[in-house]
Amino acid sequence: MFTTTGSRGMYKAPLSKSLLVVPSALTVLLTLLVPQYQGLFEYNLQAVKEEHQVWRMVCGRIICLDLKDAFCGGLLIYNFRIFERRFGSRKFASFLLGTWVLCAAVDFLLVEALFFLFELQVEMLPAGLLGPVFALFVPFFRSIPRVPVTQLLGQISITNKSLVYIVGLQLLTSSPFMWVIALSGLLSGVLYHCNVLWVQRLLAVPGWLGRVGALLLEPLLAGSEPTQEAPVGMGATLDIQRQQRMDLLDQQLLLSQLAQIRRNTQQPQAGLLNWSRLFPTLRQRGRNAAPPVAAPQARRPEPAAPPENTPVTEEQVARLMEMGFSRVDAQEALRASNNDINLATNFLLQH
Repeated sequence: MFTTTGSRGMYKAPLSKSLLVVPSALTVLLTLLVPQYQGLFEYNLQAVKEEHQVWRMVCGRIICLDLKDAFCGGLLIYNFRIFERRFGSRKFASFLLGTWVLCAAVDFLLVEALFFLFELQVEMLPAGLLGPVFALFVPFFRSIPRVPVTQLLGQISITNKSLVYIVGLQLLTSSPFMWVIALSGLLSGVLYHCNVLWVQRLLAVPGWLGRVGALLLEPLLAGSEPTQEAPVGMGATLDIQRQQRMDLLDQQLLLSQLAQIRRNTQQPQAGLLNWSRLFPTLRQRGRNAAPPVAAPQARRPEPAAPPENTPVTEEQVARLMEMGFSRVDAQEALRASNNDINLATNFLLQH
């Protein structure tokens, strides 16, 4: 499943949906139906510099002229829609606008640097909204948690983010000078994400424009709310699905407990938390295990297991729902993780 979020679809992501539909449709139109007009949308830097065709800085950086680039870019935008859910459509649009403007300047600087250092003349660069797509890898790398999924050959770790990087690498190798666009996008993403020279305030979508866009886009491109219970496996009942989720989360907790025990044995310190009491195994829930035969001595009080109906914080539920998860899934993950928002997020991102 090509997603790092718990819910599928374009719920609360109208801008991402428009970026998937409109540029892809125009790419198919220019490639298959009216290829004679492709020259108007070429990203020709020499024409901009020598013939002063400034309009190419706009037309050449919106529509992809390669179907493979449009497909890979669409997959990445679909996966990066989580930022629109988390921060809102206006902030997401501001990031795309800011990095799009910054990429135009960085593209010229990189091309001039290549000519000055290596006498390499670059006339044309790949067309399309590719710079902001590469710029989105910066917040993706810094803010999305990395959750291990499996391992290859016992050493190569596969995470929930591996497939996204593979698609980005495929897009990077699609044309000879795509690396210029990728480097420009990454630099622009770092500048905007770190708010260098207050660029987030200078290159932001105005509030009135955001309200107008919300009135126009949301009725047309609003996605349906995810179902209350998203299926995990084909043909599995609801109880089996919940048990599978609890088993997977239990495995993660056991691994974290084992790592903590190893650290304690290597560097014994006083005052450390008892992780076994904070994170009891979830497999003990709902299972009637036979009590062990007690020795003829005083029993030690056993730590009480967390109650089934652990109260959850409404603020944390709202934060998970802003990321696109349903209310039921958010409450279930918070109860299972004892109201740990990070552990609940990691758990939901895997399913």
